Amino acid sequence: MRNLIVVAIASLFLANTAFAASCADQAAEKKLAGAAKNSFMTKCEKDAAASAPAPTACEAQAAEKKLAGAAKNSFMKKCEANAAAPAAAPAAPSCADKAAEKKLAGAAKNNFMKKCEADAKK
Repeated sequence: MRNLIVVAIASLFLANTAFAASCADQAAEKKLAGAAKNSFMTKCEKDAAASAPAPTACEAQAAEKKLAGAAKNSFMKKCEANAAAPAAAPAAPSCADKAAEKKLAGAAKNNFMKKCEADAKK
């Protein structure tokens, strides 16, 4: 957990310095100075920090597990796919499953299947 916090703080620091350099470049392009530059820099850095993507749960789990390289890529792909897939409701057992559970065979199975399928259509 401590490693996760360190990674999060380091990434925020690096992101802020990257945004600060970008804001400084923009201020230089606009040839701002004095109070106008300070105001612009404050607003620019605040906007940049607000638009910075937050680390995902998958990234946090990968950092916690200390994954790197191909292992991290594989984990991230699986984790993001699982997160994107909607949580499926547990499927109701089918008529065939119910018949197998009851160990039905022959005519008893056929009668059960017809009745079960008719009930399912209702």
